[in-house]
Amino acid sequence: MNRNYQKELERLLEVQKKEEYVPSLFLHSCCAPCSSYVLEYLSAYFKITVFYYNPNIFPVQEYEKRVEEQQRLIRELKTEYPVTFQAGEYHPEEFYHAVRGLEKIPEGGERCFACYELRMRRAAELAKAGGYDYFTTTLSISPLKNAAKINEIGEKLEREYGVRHLPSDFKKKNGYQRSIVLSREYGLYRQDYCGCVYSQEERKRQKESIVTEEKM
Repeated sequence: MNRNYQKELERLLEVQKKEEYVPSLFLHSCCAPCSSYVLEYLSAYFKITVFYYNPNIFPVQEYEKRVEEQQRLIRELKTEYPVTFQAGEYHPEEFYHAVRGLEKIPEGGERCFACYELRMRRAAELAKAGGYDYFTTTLSISPLKNAAKINEIGEKLEREYGVRHLPSDFKKKNGYQRSIVLSREYGLYRQDYCGCVYSQEERKRQKESIVTEEKM
């Protein structure tokens, strides 16, 4: 049975809004544009710490640019409850180890799933250590990301670490479109590939194919 994770989130938020207590959320973010709508949406219900842990990003200059944009967005975005920032360590070898043997898998397959889990696992570990009420990731806002798999991983990590995973499919309710609007409003840098060297190479091949077709 296909689950509607957005509906599950809405039911949870409806209950939460009636409580006097404002829970804390440890939010893994893949980039500023994807986090824009998620922060606008969830900061009305949670005190959020944005956790920027993305060892998959290549090259290092791209990583540094995305970190800077994430921090700038947090400084400039108006939110109901406070949003803070926590940087993860940038060790690309962690990503290459996690996806070893999956290098040739097309974008959106098992290599991406391993990358989801690498980043979400670190978020769950730190959410547990920091005593947060919930953890989740911005990844499900992308139309190219598998929301069912993301939530499956989140629920597995919830069982392992004992910290609640917040269900999500942030692309729903025009979340992805809203992120585009907010990106323009705040002048955010929007990359044209997911982040890793494999997605960069795949994107390059797609562009070359388009150019070739136009010349035919």
